[in-house]
Amino acid sequence: MTFFRASIYARAWRTPILYQVKQPNFVSVRPRSRALSTTVTQQLPPFTAKLKNFIIGTVSIVFGVTFLEYYFDSRAAIHKYFITPVLRNVTDAETSHKFAIWVAKWGFCPKDKFADDEKLAVRAWGKTFSNPIGLAAGFDKHGEAIDSLFDLGFGYVEIGSVTPEPQPGNPQPRMFRLHYDKAVINRYGFNSVGHKMVELRLRDRLRRYLYQSAKLHPRVTASLLASSPDGASLSDALGINRSLKDDKLLGINLGKNKSSDPESINDYVKGIKSLGPYADVLVINVSSPNTPGLRGLQRKDIFEKLLNEVIIARNSLSGPNPALLVKIAPDLSDDELDDIADAAMKSGVDGIIVSNTTISRPNSLYSDSSLVSETGGLSGPPLKPLALKSLRRIYQRTNGELTLIGCGGISDAKDALEYARAGATLVQLYTSFAYDGVGKVREIKDKILSELKDKKWVDVIGEQWKN
Repeated sequence: MTFFRASIYARAWRTPILYQVKQPNFVSVRPRSRALSTTVTQQLPPFTAKLKNFIIGTVSIVFGVTFLEYYFDSRAAIHKYFITPVLRNVTDAETSHKFAIWVAKWGFCPKDKFADDEKLAVRAWGKTFSNPIGLAAGFDKHGEAIDSLFDLGFGYVEIGSVTPEPQPGNPQPRMFRLHYDKAVINRYGFNSVGHKMVELRLRDRLRRYLYQSAKLHPRVTASLLASSPDGASLSDALGINRSLKDDKLLGINLGKNKSSDPESINDYVKGIKSLGPYADVLVINVSSPNTPGLRGLQRKDIFEKLLNEVIIARNSLSGPNPALLVKIAPDLSDDELDDIADAAMKSGVDGIIVSNTTISRPNSLYSDSSLVSETGGLSGPPLKPLALKSLRRIYQRTNGELTLIGCGGISDAKDALEYARAGATLVQLYTSFAYDGVGKVREIKDKILSELKDKKWVDVIGEQWKN
C-alpha cells in the first residue's frame, strides 16, 4: 500500500504534526504558489453532505415545477395581486401594454385550464361560442398574440385596428391611467403595422397550425397545402373556424389611415379584401375619437353608403363570408342612434358593437386627477352608463333582430349580465382586463355561472324587455 506524508505545523505549539493516511480516501491538492511547498490534503464530502445536496436539489426542482404550474394557471393570485400591480407602479401605461403583448407573443402567458360550462355557450352568425366573453380591439393591435389570448379563456378575440398602410399613430405619451377610477384615456391614433404585415402573420399562423396538426386533420396533404399559396382557404377546406379554435371566433377590426380622405370608404374595402379570408368576423371601426374626421362616417347619408359598399366587398370574397359588424361611438344622440340602427337593418350588416371609447368626461370621474383633461378616448367603469344607454336604444330600435356586442366598463359578472339583459349577445373586455390581469376572464365566467343559477346565458339576453 502506498503512503505519503504531509507536514503541517501547529501555530499554537510550533510543533510539527505528522499525518499518515491512505491515498484512496484523500485528494492531494498542491498550491499554485511555489513559495508554499507543503502539500495540502482535502477530504471528499462525507455521506451527510451528499445527502444534504441531494435534498436541496430535489426540493429546488419540485419547487420550480410547482411554481411554474402555479404561474401558468390564470387563476393564480400572483397575477392579480402582485405582477399586475407591480407593472402599474414601475411602468407607464403603454410600456405595460407592450410588455403584456411581448409575454403573450412568446408563450409566457398563463392559461385558463378549465373547459367552459355549457350554460355559457351562445350562437351568433351560425357559429357557436363556448362563452360570451370577448377581448375588444386595441389590445392586440398587430395580431401578435392571438393564440395566447384565446388560451386565457376568451370566446372571441378581436385584433386591430389595422390600417391599409403602416402608420405610427400619435406622439407619446398617448395612454394614461386614471387609477382612482380604474379607467384609461388613450389617444393611440390607429398605430398599425399595416395590412401586409398582419396578413403575413395570419397566413404564417394558419400554415404553421396546419403543418403541426396534420395528424389531426387527415385531409391535410402536401397537394392541398401547395394548392393554396396564401393559405387563406385551407381552414375553410377543412371545415374549421378561421380562429383555428373550436367554438371560438377571431375578429379583425379595420381602421383608416390618417392620410386618407375623411369620407373615403376605400380603406375599409381594402381591409375586407386583404384580411377577410382570415377572419370569422370583420369589424368596421367608424368611431375611434383619435383619427380626425372618422366619426363623421356615422352621419346618416355617409353611413348608409359605407354599409352598402362594405357589404358588397364582403360578399365578393370567396368561401364562407365572415360576419360584418360596425363599431359605433357612445356619444351619439338618440336620433343618431336610431339612424344607425335603421341603416344597419336596411343594409343587412350582421351586428353592431356598442361601443367605442367616449370623448366626454363624466362627472363621476375623480376630479383631482390631473390626467382627466388629457385628450383621447375614455374607457373603463365611467364609460358604462353611456355605452349601456346606447345599447338599449339600438336593441329597442331593431326589436332585438340584430346581434349586438356590449363593450364599455365591464368589470365583473354583474356588468356582463346587465349588458346581456339589455340585449347584448356577447360582451367585450379591455380596461378591466388590463387592471386586474390574466385571471379576469375565468373570474367573470365563474361568477356569471354563480349568478345564472339554473339559467343559461342565452336565457338572459334581452331579458329586461321580455317582462
